Amino acid sequence: MILALLRAVRPRQWVKNVFVGAPVLFAHKLTDGKAAERAACAVAIFCLLSSAVYLWNDLVDVEKDRAHPKKRARPIASGALPVPVARMAAIGFAMAGLGCAFALDRWFAVAAGGYLVLNVAYSLALKKVAYLDVLVIAAGFLLRVIAGALAVRVVASPWLLVCTGLLASFLGFGKRAHELATSGERGAEQRAALSAYRLSRLRFALWITGISTVAAYFLYTVAEHTRTFFHTERMVWTAPCIAVGITRYLFFVGSRGKTESPTEEMLRDPLFMLNLVVYAALVVGIIYASRA
Repeated sequence: MILALLRAVRPRQWVKNVFVGAPVLFAHKLTDGKAAERAACAVAIFCLLSSAVYLWNDLVDVEKDRAHPKKRARPIASGALPVPVARMAAIGFAMAGLGCAFALDRWFAVAAGGYLVLNVAYSLALKKVAYLDVLVIAAGFLLRVIAGALAVRVVASPWLLVCTGLLASFLGFGKRAHELATSGERGAEQRAALSAYRLSRLRFALWITGISTVAAYFLYTVAEHTRTFFHTERMVWTAPCIAVGITRYLFFVGSRGKTESPTEEMLRDPLFMLNLVVYAALVVGIIYASRA
C-alpha cells in the first residue's frame, strides 16, 4: 500500500516545484545560506501540497479514470490504494504542507493556501471549461513563483512571471492537444473540456505561446535591467536552450507515445534532460561567476 501511495502522489511531477526555487536563483541569493535553506523548505512544502492535489484529483476522477485505457492503472482507480486511505492521506499532506508553510512565513502560507484552493476548484469545476483549464494551470505555476519569492523575501521579477506564465500555458495547451489527438471520439468521456477544444485552434495556441515564450526569455536576457543586475551580457547564451526545450516538447506533443502526457515523455527523454542540465549549468555559472 505504501508503494501504491507513493505512485499516487506522482513524485516525478514534483519537478514542477522547481519553479518555487526559481526566485532564489534569479535574485542572486543561492549562495545566501539562510535564503537557500528557506527556498529548499518552500520547495518541499509544495511537494507536500502537490501530493495532496494529485490524490484529491484522482479521488474526484476515480470513475472516469477507470474508463480510461491508461489512467485505470492508477493506484486509486485500480484499487491498489483504497479510497479511504487516499482521502486521509490527501488531508494529511494538505494539513502538513499548510502547517509548515505558516511556520516558514505567513505570506508564503497565503500563497501556498491559494495554490491549494485553486487546485481544489480546478478539480471540482474549472477543469471542465476549455481554455480556462489551461489558464488555471498557468496560474498554479505563477503562484509557485510568487510563493518562492515570498519565502526568501524578494520581489518576483516581472520577467520571471511573464516567462513562467507563457511557458505554463504552452505546456498546458500541448497537453490538451496531445490528449485530443490520442483520444479521438472518446476524448469528452475522459476529460469534459476536450469536447469544446478543436485541434487546429490548440495547435495555433501552442505555437503562439511557444514562440512568445522564447521571445520573452530572449528579451529578458538582453534587457538593460538583466545586464545591470547580473553585471554581464552573457545571459543571452542561455536562450538557445529554451528554444531547444520548446522544440523538443512540440515533437512530443505531435507524437503518440505510450504515456498519457507529453510532459512525462519529455522527462524521460535523454536529449531534453541533457539540454535542461546544460541550461541550469549555464545559468548558475553565468549569474554567480559574474559576481565572483
